Amino acid sequence: MQEQERTPESSGAAQERRRARFGALPERVRPQDMVEERPATPRDPARDAYDPDGVAVRYGL
Repeated sequence: MQEQERTPESSGAAQERRRARFGALPERVRPQDMVEERPATPRDPARDAYDPDGVAVRYGL
């Protein structure tokens, strides 16, 4: 392998290019922006309604 000699001019230019590209961190992403909240299943009012006859059939007979 051949090693390249580094001159102060070339390494300085490389440092400037690196600093221009990677010199700042990206904007911070808040945890609130990373989470989406929604119900697992849509609410079904018929399912949540109390049916006394249905209860009697299931548990009484």
